[in-house]
Amino acid sequence: MSTLKRTPLYPFYSDFPSVRCIDFGGWEMPVQFHGIVREHEAVRKQAGLFDVSHMGEFLVTGPSAESFLQQTVTNDVSRLSVGQAQYAFMCNENGGTIDDLLIYKLSEDRFMLVVNASNIDKDFRWLESHLIDGVDLKDISAETALIALQGPEAEAILSKVMSEPVQSLSPFHFIQDANVSGSSALVSRTGYTGEDGFEIYCTAEAAPAIWKGLLAAGEPNGLIPAGLGARDTLRFEAKLALYGNELSETITPLEAGLGFFVKLDKGDFIGRDALAKQKSEGVERKIVGLEMIDRGIPRSHYPVYAGDSLIGEITSGTQSPTLKRNFGLALIDSKYAAVGTEVSIEVRGKRLKATVVKTPFYKKGATL
Repeated sequence: MSTLKRTPLYPFYSDFPSVRCIDFGGWEMPVQFHGIVREHEAVRKQAGLFDVSHMGEFLVTGPSAESFLQQTVTNDVSRLSVGQAQYAFMCNENGGTIDDLLIYKLSEDRFMLVVNASNIDKDFRWLESHLIDGVDLKDISAETALIALQGPEAEAILSKVMSEPVQSLSPFHFIQDANVSGSSALVSRTGYTGEDGFEIYCTAEAAPAIWKGLLAAGEPNGLIPAGLGARDTLRFEAKLALYGNELSETITPLEAGLGFFVKLDKGDFIGRDALAKQKSEGVERKIVGLEMIDRGIPRSHYPVYAGDSLIGEITSGTQSPTLKRNFGLALIDSKYAAVGTEVSIEVRGKRLKATVVKTPFYKKGATL
């Protein structure tokens, strides 16, 4: 049996006696420190601190770096300024999603890609197989730690331990070589929770000082550490796609409702023809939000029916900690995707009623 990988912050999990860790894609990660609902509510109302150092980071450098990325991702990398980040997809020739990622423009010929932990090796091999002259690709995942500070109090907390003025940082912009708790870090106004927040990239060696500095500074603001359980319920309420659920090599960004990040007018890229065809003809299936009418919680892979016809399946589902209602995201036949359409979900052998609803289920400052 192979040993689970651990992040540089693993030794500090035991500072919290009720921490519970799980095997997450080969990593021993905290699913919760205090309880998923408590951590979820802290992020919605105050702030939460996440260790997400299991994520992957690649450096793409060289005079042809931008051209290479333009060919391998769906978004238009030429629109990025230095100090700006962008969400994008890598797709296969059929338009299916190899991964969703963030792209950081560090300088004119230097970019950092942030990829999903479970896809690090696959993504690196795929990018390597498409390399062109004038590009160097390096996996810096092992030497890079990532800490996410999320919630309405995030800016106030970070400003206590950061030398640079974080208040002026716009969403999807970042500061390189920032001083956070005495250590150098890249600070990005990004996140995966539906709240304001920051993602802090640093060396593995610097991570403990930054983690402890943030927790101490944030204690008066209600900051608590949060695990992968709350990360999942937070992203779900905000309808942020999870790779392997709402996105996969057989689910395209257009089917996932993320066409905004597919720039068909930028020139050729891998998967463009398939995505252009899908856009012109319309998608045959799409991700929709469902709310349960009958009592029950929809879970991944539960079948969805219209009458006796199987029309798709649940990709993610839970009881919303914020709204206290049972919701699901489902990939279904587009003919049944209109808001208000009634469907049924098979939950433990029983067909339960649900209805198609608007998404996201939760939006900062507003709800359904």
